[in-house]
Amino acid sequence: MKTRNLIVITLAGALAFSSCQKYLEKPLTGSLESPLLVSKEGVNQLLIGAYAALDGQQGGDAAIGGGGAWEASPDNWIYGGVAGGDANKGSDPGDQTPIELIQKYNSDPTNGFFNSKWKADYEGISRTNVLISTIGKVTTFSAEEKANLLGQARFLRGHYYFDLKKMFNNVPYIDENTTDFNQPNNTDIWPKIEDDFKFAYENMQGEQTDAGRANKWAAGAYLAKTYLYEHKFPEARDLFETVINEGTTASGAKYALNDRFEDNFRAATNNSPESVFAVQAAANADPGGPSNANNGDMLNFPYGTGSPFGCCGFYQPSIDLVNHFRTDATGLPYLDNYNDHPIKTDMNLTSAQPFTPDAGNIDPRLDWTAGRRGIPYLDWGNHPGNDWVRNQPYAGPYSPIKMVFGQAAQDTEGDMLSWAPGSGINNNIIRFSDVLLMAAEAEAQTGGLTKALALVNMVRDRASNPVGFVYQYKNPDKPTAGFSTTPAANYKISVYPEGYFGSKDLALKAIYYERKIELALEGHRFFDLVRWGIAAQELNAYITYQGQFTQDVRGGHFTTGKNEYYPIPQRQIDLSGAGGNSALKQNPKY
Repeated sequence: MKTRNLIVITLAGALAFSSCQKYLEKPLTGSLESPLLVSKEGVNQLLIGAYAALDGQQGGDAAIGGGGAWEASPDNWIYGGVAGGDANKGSDPGDQTPIELIQKYNSDPTNGFFNSKWKADYEGISRTNVLISTIGKVTTFSAEEKANLLGQARFLRGHYYFDLKKMFNNVPYIDENTTDFNQPNNTDIWPKIEDDFKFAYENMQGEQTDAGRANKWAAGAYLAKTYLYEHKFPEARDLFETVINEGTTASGAKYALNDRFEDNFRAATNNSPESVFAVQAAANADPGGPSNANNGDMLNFPYGTGSPFGCCGFYQPSIDLVNHFRTDATGLPYLDNYNDHPIKTDMNLTSAQPFTPDAGNIDPRLDWTAGRRGIPYLDWGNHPGNDWVRNQPYAGPYSPIKMVFGQAAQDTEGDMLSWAPGSGINNNIIRFSDVLLMAAEAEAQTGGLTKALALVNMVRDRASNPVGFVYQYKNPDKPTAGFSTTPAANYKISVYPEGYFGSKDLALKAIYYERKIELALEGHRFFDLVRWGIAAQELNAYITYQGQFTQDVRGGHFTTGKNEYYPIPQRQIDLSGAGGNSALKQNPKY
């Protein structure tokens, strides 16, 4: 059994297989002629190209079709994280101002970030359509090989359309049989997404030749997630249960939670048993820049005096998010009034001024999520506070951690080949704790409160394992010497007691809260709030609270019936027709 990673390099040839995107003003020239592709090797190259589009990049530090790499980052840190209240934009007020507009729900269709995201997903769809068409012309595949390849292609297409659907809702559907690419965006594409994931689930192998490929069980998890978004709760519940009980990684390992929470965010533990589907990353693979090393997150490192990363101070965890990690005397969260029990910050203090970190009860996942003053920041030393924050009054006192490489591993896991860092840490699209919490949600929605409680407690029990805590350094002056046996904070977390989920409403409240803290800064929050129908309530309350401390959210407001989805890029509407007869119609209220 092979377990090597599928490193999704962007092949120069793969970039030419792009003849059916709506955003193209004219066909690309220089494409490989189909006879050169109609072979096993040609299909393999097309498949690599289809996987390569997952990171939304075209190489260097640019997104597919132009724009900064962050504009089409596969983790949706802007559209799901910043817009969801997990984090502030960060940096300074004048830096990447389109993100602040998105954060405040003030963007209009001319915001170029939306166009970059649109183009990146349709690039992936274009590549999968060419791949699907070409597979059908190759006669030397066995039936099993053909089914597995088509399954991977349709899984990838399902992923790209899922991303578009949750972003824009009304999007045109183009497949391998489409000849008129000027399609309208007035039909619901959920059934098409379902069809792709169903085919993939029924036809892909459980084990693949590379650890980074999608497999049968990734397709099952994604199909169940699709059902959840459609509120098809019984279908989601049943399929999640099968995936939990029988699912394995592409390398054949049974799905399981890692003992250490942080192992989901270390390059050394990429493609672990908790990884259901991830965008593969590799540091220092491209001399032109970190194009294979999560350059969509290249802005999201601590920045300032003494920071080892060079740039750029974005994606700062919000004060509201950090307060979610407070626990009570029994180790349970404050579901209803977490902001009444705030975690102490060093807001408005310089790094030279004295500060003692919070001594109260804290969920240990906090210190693998948000860098805070006086607590070890991986193995780089204690976070110094303001010195590593670009503009504290603007975006708060915290720094992101999850996609940041450690000091001891910086030569192999860090990528400093461009003006901003990259890392070799895979970007998890779905991980097993996510599956458990989605399954708990489906159970709660269908009356399975006891099962829902057990699933949530699996996630909380892992977090309570001391092996995964952050510990103080043995030698504060030399962090790479390792850690002591003294926890870095007063960590206290417990599982919910038997019978705690006494009603559907309470169960869902706890599940929604658990998703917030377990999956923080992983790009899910905005889309979760929208599908739960509570986005306006939660996000406007967030703006009111967070705005007391940071300037960047002030003036923001979420409008019901509008901001649940992002605007169709004006550039796409302009390209979709002439004389006022555009095939694409704008989303409501934009």
